[in-house]
Amino acid sequence: MPFDLQPSFRALSDPSRRDILRLLGAQEMSVADVAQHFDMTRAAVKKHLNVLDEGGLITTRKRGRERLNRLNAEGLRPVVDWLSWFDQFWDQRLDALKAAIEEIEDPNLTPKETEDD
Repeated sequence: MPFDLQPSFRALSDPSRRDILRLLGAQEMSVADVAQHFDMTRAAVKKHLNVLDEGGLITTRKRGRERLNRLNAEGLRPVVDWLSWFDQFWDQRLDALKAAIEEIEDPNLTPKETEDD
């Protein structure tokens, strides 16, 4: 069964959550630590962290009464893998466009000669 990307994309869809991910990529932080960087309540930050957790993009551990959050870079792997298909898609299209333009510029070139450049 293919990996469900919906929770990851939902988590990434919000600019504040993307900013939180950047913070958590630099260091492990509590809800209070994260909240200091934003103009939002701790409750709002906690909701964002829950969405990121549901998307598999962060991990949380307890330290005493505190919950510390950090980026789960491996959680981004399915998204990166999915996006890499589009990267290859556009590379192929752009290579074909380049070959077509080169042929228009010099119609005496064979397709093999344009590939060797």
